[in-house]
Amino acid sequence: MKRLSPIILVCNDDGVRSEGILALAEALRVLGTVYIVAPDRERSAASHALTLAHPLRYEKLGPRVYAVDGTPTDCVYLAVNGILKKKKIALLASGINKGTNMGDDITYSGTVSAAMEGTILGIPSIAVSLASRKRFQFHDAAEFSLRVARKVLRHGLPKDTLLNINLPNIPKEEIRGVRVTRQGKRIYENSIVTKKDPRGRKYYWIGGDNPSRVDIPGSDLEAVEQKYISVTPVHLDFTNYASMSALRRWKW
Repeated sequence: MKRLSPIILVCNDDGVRSEGILALAEALRVLGTVYIVAPDRERSAASHALTLAHPLRYEKLGPRVYAVDGTPTDCVYLAVNGILKKKKIALLASGINKGTNMGDDITYSGTVSAAMEGTILGIPSIAVSLASRKRFQFHDAAEFSLRVARKVLRHGLPKDTLLNINLPNIPKEEIRGVRVTRQGKRIYENSIVTKKDPRGRKYYWIGGDNPSRVDIPGSDLEAVEQKYISVTPVHLDFTNYASMSALRRWKW
């Protein structure tokens, strides 16, 4: 009896034509049948936004490649419940993102949120990001993503857990290894840039200087800074269990 090829869904927040998603999809094709369902344009920092106020549309760009006029979360939801509704998806891979998604940034990240949506929908999911803003080493990042994908397909993932992977943007021979890490903490300063338009009205850019980090041993930020690949298990349950006893003592 012929064994069916696993279905792999690939998404991102940099857009369907990004070099990162194309490199990731190409690497994963050795494992199964790859479908790309991704935003039709860059949707960085879209977080876990789901479009409810207007209809979504998609365009088929080629064999198993679809561009959606929505967020990364929209793409995953539409792929699972619409485009690929009759197929069982074995793995979701989101990325390869241009820039890291570590520390507090994971709450803003469309790349990580795509993997979160996959996890919510019961699909083993990974998010992959590259620590650079130029001259991206996508091939090496895709090669490592393939290694991780093989392990996830073989072993699965813990319940309600995704893997958030961040790689230093350096030649693979310079990478010192892999660390399983915890979420770090960034320090944002001057994150609002204020300017004036030609009519003298103020406008604002959210951005500013590069953030620094809190020194947390074992964090994703520390690992990448020290030339390690960071693999962080992210759990969907945000409950702060340590605070529950204290809150129960409040006079409600």
